[in-house]
Amino acid sequence: MDDISTEWMVAAQMRLAQMEGVPFVVLRRGSMPSSTIILRVNLLNGSSRVLLQSRLDDERVWMPAGGRDPMPDIDADDAMRREAQFDPDAWLLEIEDKAGRIWFPGKVVT
Repeated sequence: MDDISTEWMVAAQMRLAQMEGVPFVVLRRGSMPSSTIILRVNLLNGSSRVLLQSRLDDERVWMPAGGRDPMPDIDADDAMRREAQFDPDAWLLEIEDKAGRIWFPGKVVT
């Protein structure tokens, strides 16, 4: 998937999630074709996962923001705000999924 733009990847994953009835929202579009993704997975129980897309050994991976995964929703709000300020070109996405699925390729690393 390295040659696919972030926009196309987001559209594809959004469609897959929505086909299963999982709400998936683009909060902010990135400004470059291959911008980083900041992903919030709302677990609908008062907590969320906030994950940052990264690369490790030439592989796409997801790293928890703020050191906790999951974290209380109020902390997730702060983490999203901080990460958005740090990378104004990033895509901000939110998924509501009780199962905690990220809907994107790549493993979560800590």
